[in-house]
Amino acid sequence: MACSSTISSKGQITVPREIRNRLGLKTGDRVEFVVDKDRTTIRPARAPENPFLKYIGVLPVFSSIHQANAWVRTLRDEES
Repeated sequence: MACSSTISSKGQITVPREIRNRLGLKTGDRVEFVVDKDRTTIRPARAPENPFLKYIGVLPVFSSIHQANAWVRTLRDEES
């Protein structure tokens, strides 16, 4: 498959419809260019992994702010 596009004076290109469909790109999506020696590849930009995902479930679930505050007081060794 050979598709081409022209670079505008602002350095912009239009990604041909066939390529957008193949990559699943929609308006507003970001792409990244990966350079490997003499080859450059375009692909959908991958969102960076959320560094907080590893903390999901670490804290207890509280049904009220009073319960949460009581838990914090126990951590601080405070009296109710």
